[in-house]
Amino acid sequence: MPDLMTQLMLLVGKPQYQPLKAKALARRLGVPQVDYPNFRHLLQHLIKEGRLEVGKGQTIQPAKPHGTVTGVFRKLASGAGIVRVHAPSTVKRDAGEVYIPAQGVADASTGDEVLVRLTKKPKQRDRSPQGEIVRVVERQTQQFVGTYFIRSDGGYVAVDGTTFHEPIWVGDAGAKGAKPEDKVVFEMIRFPSPQAAGEGVITEVIGPRGQPGVDTLSIIRAFALPDVFPPDVLSEARQIVASFDENDLAGRVDFREQLVITIDPADAHDFDDAVSLSYDPRKHHWHLTVHVADVSHFVPPGSLMDREAKQRGTSVYLPRRVLPMIPELISNGVASLQEKRLRYTHSVRMEFTAKGERVHAEIVPGVVSVQHRFAYAEATALLDGHPRKHLGKLPWRSQEAGSDAPPKSAPCPPAVLDMLKQMKDFALILHERRKKRGALELNMPEVELEYDDHGQMAGAHFVERGISNQIIEEFMLATNEAVAEFLQQHQVPFLRRVHAAPDPLKLEQFIHFVKGLGYKVNIDRPTDRFQLQRLLEESANQPQRHAVHYALLRSLKQAEYTPEEDGHYALASKHYCHFTSPIRRYPDLLIHRLVHRLRRNKRAGNDEGELVALGEHCSFTERRADRAEMELVKLKLLTYLSSRLGMEMEILLTGVEEYGFFGQAAALPVEGLVHVNSLTDDDYYYDERSFSLVGRRQQRRFRLGDRVKVKVARVDIQRRQLDFKLADPEPRVQDERRRRGRRQR
Repeated sequence: MPDLMTQLMLLVGKPQYQPLKAKALARRLGVPQVDYPNFRHLLQHLIKEGRLEVGKGQTIQPAKPHGTVTGVFRKLASGAGIVRVHAPSTVKRDAGEVYIPAQGVADASTGDEVLVRLTKKPKQRDRSPQGEIVRVVERQTQQFVGTYFIRSDGGYVAVDGTTFHEPIWVGDAGAKGAKPEDKVVFEMIRFPSPQAAGEGVITEVIGPRGQPGVDTLSIIRAFALPDVFPPDVLSEARQIVASFDENDLAGRVDFREQLVITIDPADAHDFDDAVSLSYDPRKHHWHLTVHVADVSHFVPPGSLMDREAKQRGTSVYLPRRVLPMIPELISNGVASLQEKRLRYTHSVRMEFTAKGERVHAEIVPGVVSVQHRFAYAEATALLDGHPRKHLGKLPWRSQEAGSDAPPKSAPCPPAVLDMLKQMKDFALILHERRKKRGALELNMPEVELEYDDHGQMAGAHFVERGISNQIIEEFMLATNEAVAEFLQQHQVPFLRRVHAAPDPLKLEQFIHFVKGLGYKVNIDRPTDRFQLQRLLEESANQPQRHAVHYALLRSLKQAEYTPEEDGHYALASKHYCHFTSPIRRYPDLLIHRLVHRLRRNKRAGNDEGELVALGEHCSFTERRADRAEMELVKLKLLTYLSSRLGMEMEILLTGVEEYGFFGQAAALPVEGLVHVNSLTDDDYYYDERSFSLVGRRQQRRFRLGDRVKVKVARVDIQRRQLDFKLADPEPRVQDERRRRGRRQR
């Protein structure tokens, strides 16, 4: 293919070339689908020759200097670092991580994209190569948050987290009116390196450390989350709301007579979806309709709101605060599927056989009025056979917040209860069908914080998923698949939700890990999804659940948004997209617009290069939102424990290393470290085969899944670290031997 190779090299060599993924590049060059396998072989050949390389987001670009790779840097506590190399599985399967010794880190910071020169090849298959950072290609951020303090030579900021181990000099003491112990935002002027200290300038004073709301604003600034809508965006939203005529039903299917309900968290801020289900006893078919808020009606393409929503990418749900993607006049008002309100929808009508096989699906513009609103806990209680609880005790949002509180003590009508029971039956059928095709179900419970009457944190607990959560999840999965297959049939590029197949080597390491925990596995079949499925089920009610499920999660790749047809590994789905949450996710809003154009027989083509870039952006904003939420929850929990040193609790061992073991508290969702140096009763060594610490003299063991009593020993809020120590450091070996002796006698 000499002509194609010439065209390819000319295209990627142009100064204005924007890196594309393999399939997008093939389309740009006009490669027929039948010739795509040959095109991939050409790419592999050029990459092997060193003329092309794989870049960020699995894109193809001109090769960099020989012996170098690019990737994302993560700094370790030791001062060294790890670079996760960019490379797509479609072209190159041997990419992984590069270890950077401390002297080779230069001025790179966690999250930066860097160019790395490889210096040492790994001697073993499971070890990483070594390298040194040539330069920082792109900074993740220039803005950081920390605690201000003063030294004799000026003001400094101790940066939150473990990104920087030394404080950053910020110039004149009292800059911007900062006082010692204030939380501040600063811009980095010079990043620290082994050769030079860092330097920055304060741009904002958030407020005194520990004051209410300062922790939340600190996280918002640290992750550069947009928390205020520009005035012109709000003005546009007001104009659109004012012009909304809910009585204009032209071109919409009227579902107001259909029994429609919502099931959401009790403190939900918006309502994207509502559901209805019926069963046809003659055909033995199920009829499921999922109504999704028609946000596209209120947010026109290219509008100010659209540009703002695209930039945000997603709503961010922090404890007691939401940063919406779309102004609340719309996201929590006219677009939200509130109870007893007429609302516009994109409704997906689906028909299934008795065994859960979809035989028909259509997407229509609709209008609904939700008859009943349930909280997850309330719907689960009804389905478990408990009497309906007093609705006034649920934390419903007030009308001032933009939604209607349901009537207190409202009984559940028989028709609604009957439909709930049918929904449970049908959801279990769908779930069983997904299991048979190999879908994986990771069980990672959510954390819910508790507050007293004054808004101060009073504790926290895990929230386990109930049957009502599973019902909605199954219905939304079915809807997203139906929409993705509809778009696939029309052969238009669209933003898919993709979960690439994992690296076989990582799954092999996971299988060895669970074998060490005592689970029966076939080491020769590490990629067998049904074996993985069985391991998840067997560990679901065991002490090692957290360790097993989290270990598999880390072995899998992250899901992302992309136009590439790569399937969804965890769901065992060939075609999948996000459609059911357009209020809070920009990719869903894009799919709504595409469906609308197709339905009106309009040209619905998309530029695949733009979709690639937009997918990368939305994947980034999603992960940023998740990290911000987790970081704030962790910060609040550590702050709560900082005033409770010596507090005793039972922990479950979730990780064991040479330097100690990690434990998850049973009654409080926090994880901390018991350092090996605090184990003073014996000299402990790490046993790799059993993933345990073992005392040399008394043979006391600490292994995954064990439960031990500990005390809160140290809380470092700035570095987000929690240390435990054993509540009973001395094992009562003699007492245990006496008890065993009495039993034998």
